[in-house]
Parts: sequence; C-alpha cells; structure tokens
Amino acid sequence: MGSSQWPMGTRLRSWRRLWPWLALIAALAAVRWSKGAAFSDAYALLSRPFWPGSAQREWLQSSGNLELQARLQLLQKDNDRLRGLLDLDRNSEKDKRVSAAVISRRTEGWWQQLELGQGSAAGIAPGDAVMGPGGLLGRVQSVTPATSRVRLLTAPGSQVGVWVARTQQHGLLVGLGTSHPQLRFLDKDVKARPGDLVSTSPASTLLPPNLPVAVLQSINGRAVPAPEALVQLVASPEAIDWVQVQTR
Repeated sequence: MGSSQWPMGTRLRSWRRLWPWLALIAALAAVRWSKGAAFSDAYALLSRPFWPGSAQREWLQSSGNLELQARLQLLQKDNDRLRGLLDLDRNSEKDKRVSAAVISRRTEGWWQQLELGQGSAAGIAPGDAVMGPGGLLGRVQSVTPATSRVRLLTAPGSQVGVWVARTQQHGLLVGLGTSHPQLRFLDKDVKARPGDLVSTSPASTLLPPNLPVAVLQSINGRAVPAPEALVQLVASPEAIDWVQVQTR
C-alpha cells in the first residue's frame, strides 16, 4: 500500500464526519424541490387526531342554523317596519297628513322630543298630532319653515286627555320621562283591565278624537285620589324614523 493512499480506518472516520452534512443538504434539497410538501404532510398526519369530528361538525351546523335564524328575524323586523311605513303613506292619502322624517334626536332628551324634516311650508303647525306606526306619538311643539319640534307623550309634564273606549272612562295621560307614561283616571271606580286600548278622548279639543294611543299594562287601584295605570304606547318612540303629522 503506497504512502499516497489513506488507511481504511481514516476513510471511515472521514465518511462519518461528512454524512450528517450530506443528509442535511439532501433534506434541504428535498424541501426545496417539494416546496414544503413533506412538512405539510407531516403536519397533517400529526394533527389528524385534533381535526373536527362528528360532534364538532354538528356544533358548527347548529351555529350556522342559529345565524340563519337571526338573519331571518332581522329581515322580518325590517319587513314589518317597511310595511308600517307603507301604511302611513296610505293613511296620508286619505287624511290631511304630512309625511316627515325624523332628522334629529338628543340622547339626553330621548323620551322628550324629536325633530322632523318638515315644517310650516308643508302646512304643519304647533299643536298638530304626530302619528307613528299604529298610534299617537305626541304633538308639534314649534315649527320653522323646514322643521318641526315634537313633544312626545313620554316627555315629563306632557298631558293628553284620553279614555278607555270599552268602559268609557276618561283619564289624563302623563309623561314620566320613561318609555311608559302614566294614565291617571278621573273615576274612582275603574272597570278597565290590562290589555284595554287607550285612545284620545272624544271630548278633547286639542287632538282628533279616538286616535289609538296605548294599551293598559298594570293598574294601581289604591292610588289617591283615583286609580292609576302604566301603559305601553302603541307607537313606541324608541326607534321611530318616519312619522305622519295630522294637520288641521
């Protein structure tokens, strides 16, 4: 064996030093060639036990069904609102009513007043009745040529003469600054009950008679000097965007 040739042991030690580097280079070449497919396959194989099973699929389907139901409910509410606006337009053609958009509301006076985008130029005057979908909302307080300010039935100090048509008992609807005005009966012996309809009084000189106003919710028969009741307005002012003003 010549001196230029390496002993067998030296060759083995050289290969042992080189093969980790060769393996690393081969692995990098494989990743480069496959664009990471091998790692993706390995990740998929390791994460398979954590993939959604039948229970997870049912949960996802249930969540999807709930989302669809919520969307349908919102669409139904919007449809009802548009139908109410259409009824207002039809009523305006029959009566002397002016359609007006609600253009402004103050947060601190949410239950007190609102501003309309129609005024004296459209024939609106102070004292006119303002109707929402289904019933009375309030009265016009002041006007400009292009706007009107409405005092709501829920405003503190607001007073409107009303009656319960079923029992023909009169009362005074008083605003409390909340969503539920108070009905103060004039008679001590009240025969009305929750669910009865409250409308404007036929004896009222400020508003047209028999306009729907509210529904009785609860009655306090022990109130002095006469029974009192909380009512729910038919045309709730929480989310009003269009109204009808009944001009005189």
